[in-house]
Amino acid sequence: MNYLWVSFGLLLHILLWGVGLALLVTPRRWRDFWPVWAAPCGVLLQSAVVWCGAHTTWAGTDAYAGWAELLPVALLVTGAWRRGWTQCGRDLGKFAGLGVLMVISQMMLTLPLAGTARMLTTVSLGSCDAADYAAGARVLQEFASSDRSGFIGLTEVVRVGSADNFYDFWLRLNHFTPSALIAFNDSIFGLAPYETTGLMTVVLLILVQPMVYWLARSTAGLGWWASGWVTFIYAINPITGYAIYNVSPGQIIAAQAIALLTWAGVAMWQEPGGGKRGWVYGGLLMVGFGLIWGAYNFMVVVCLVPVLGGVGGWVLWSGSWRKFFCWLGWLVVPLGVSALFFFARAAGLIERFVLFRQYDFGWKIPLLRPEGWLGMLSGVGPRPLAEFNGFWSGFLSAVTLALVVASLLVTAARRSRQAWLMTAFLVPVLGGYGYLEWRGFRLGNNASYDAFKLFSVFYPVLLVALCHWLTWLQRRSSTLRGLAIAMILLVTVLNLRAGYRMSERVENTQLIVDRDLLALRSVEGLDQVHSLNMLLPDFWARLWANALMLRKPQYFPTHTYEGRLNTALKGEWDFNGGTLQVRVPGDDCVTIGRRYSLVRTGSPFWLRVSLGDGWYGTEHLRGRQTMLWNWTKGDATLELINPADHPMKVVLHFMARSLVNRDMQVWVGDTKLRTVQIGTELRPVRVPPIFIPPGKVTLSLRSSVPPVRAGEHDERLLGFAAYAIIVDVRPNAESMELGF
Repeated sequence: MNYLWVSFGLLLHILLWGVGLALLVTPRRWRDFWPVWAAPCGVLLQSAVVWCGAHTTWAGTDAYAGWAELLPVALLVTGAWRRGWTQCGRDLGKFAGLGVLMVISQMMLTLPLAGTARMLTTVSLGSCDAADYAAGARVLQEFASSDRSGFIGLTEVVRVGSADNFYDFWLRLNHFTPSALIAFNDSIFGLAPYETTGLMTVVLLILVQPMVYWLARSTAGLGWWASGWVTFIYAINPITGYAIYNVSPGQIIAAQAIALLTWAGVAMWQEPGGGKRGWVYGGLLMVGFGLIWGAYNFMVVVCLVPVLGGVGGWVLWSGSWRKFFCWLGWLVVPLGVSALFFFARAAGLIERFVLFRQYDFGWKIPLLRPEGWLGMLSGVGPRPLAEFNGFWSGFLSAVTLALVVASLLVTAARRSRQAWLMTAFLVPVLGGYGYLEWRGFRLGNNASYDAFKLFSVFYPVLLVALCHWLTWLQRRSSTLRGLAIAMILLVTVLNLRAGYRMSERVENTQLIVDRDLLALRSVEGLDQVHSLNMLLPDFWARLWANALMLRKPQYFPTHTYEGRLNTALKGEWDFNGGTLQVRVPGDDCVTIGRRYSLVRTGSPFWLRVSLGDGWYGTEHLRGRQTMLWNWTKGDATLELINPADHPMKVVLHFMARSLVNRDMQVWVGDTKLRTVQIGTELRPVRVPPIFIPPGKVTLSLRSSVPPVRAGEHDERLLGFAAYAIIVDVRPNAESMELGF
């Protein structure tokens, strides 16, 4: 229940922030429909407040969020006084059905998150972006812009281009607005970023629904029922679900902005009086451009493609060039004004593209075939329907394309301008999507990830055009109406099915901020710990550990993410976690929960251990307590570094099991040190003391029993599974002889 309460609280809070601004910036011609723009106005206004606060000396949103609540109240009073309180109520009543649809959609998308844990927390299907957004939220919530303490000012680690501190990185280069919203609302509701990052992504998607509805109604000419159906499909679609449950709020905000800019551009062209009254759309356009600058600033170069294509075609047909240049000017002015407000974001645009060239961001995502454009997917990410491979997959694709093309041709016979507009909504974006997919296939890189992002941010516009056959519901032809109804039923059933399968994956995902991870917050209060070497092998845990311990300087052995460079490990303490840990005597070792520990590098017993060759990746099992393990591929190694000038006495403790009974032999070079037995039941295994010589040592774990196949559907060859490996350093090693 906490999930639902917090989710609806966040939604209402952002909407209330946008009501006053929406009343003030809505053009007179559309004043009855101002509730549509409350959502983007609320998102932009909160983002703008945090942007201004971030350029002061205040210590984050915790210092000023409460006072900032006076701003939307003042705007609401002003706007409602101009419109009339009673009339405002009537206007809201016109969208009661849309409100109910938003509530239903939000419940459907929130409940899978509620099924992951009893406490408020964040999960992900695969991406680690959630931890990055949460780190930015903590920066904006708790730190002043001039603060360079802890990780924030560790230039050699956090430098990205011209940003030499972690605070400026969020203002200039990273996705500012999502983290700003998380920070601001957490300050108001007394929550933490790990609790709300996932929920905020759901809320932001629901806030796109009014723009989807309005695009369908006012540009595609759909009826209220058909527009509501498109709006519902947008929310439960596995394409948007993939963004939600991989925690990608930046692209969702960009989608809202593009929908707003597209509608405003079309409406401004159709405004009576030619291009002379384009200024009345300036407020809404600045909201749209502001959202782009704050979230996905690099999308500013393509965000107007659909509307430019649509209006450009009309101009070529009519020859209204004077009106076109006037219209274009009224687009450029709000773009320039918003760029001046978010100047650091605009100035960092070229730098952002340089970073894209340097790094192959993302991962490979399957090609979306035409049936996938309408969400007819498996639900296991954006993958095709496994059951409909071959003929049936081709049949669904053909039906989808045929309906889209036929609906445009039927419309073109009577309303050519609208048919062209829908074509302009589709062709440029689908062309760009196809090019990026081809580029990824040709070069073998992650361009399919960029293609999917492009498709996603334009999806509100695409979906409206792809569903243009819904206009057949208004025609007298029973055949056309029947085809449209049949397609509605098919798309709805397959989308609900995909959504259900995705919700099952969410509830069983292994990427979760659990109590073991949250225990790391205590490290910031340890006065003896001044800096950390982040040796965690698991990417998800490492990024969340970084976000939860920002007040401590942190060094990384590998390039973890933007703003977390690999450098020399200068930390005073090694931070170990996952299946492998080190224990040393006395106060030089701090244990944090079950999975993490700190070891002081200045300890006379300090050594460093890592998994070597012969290990599969970390696997998880969630239950009352999350379990981690690593399988060996057969023989495997541990890499140890003993910096002392004498051998270290070490006892190895394994919590392990195997598919068959096997021996485990511990070797150094050609010398066998110890042999122990590992059974098929999970149990502790203790290796008697061995002695590690100075320098870098490879410890081999061998067996006389060969690895066995994992199972019928898993072709891996497995040795044993290590659920915990503790390297326990004992004192007095210098007085002992080597055990080999």
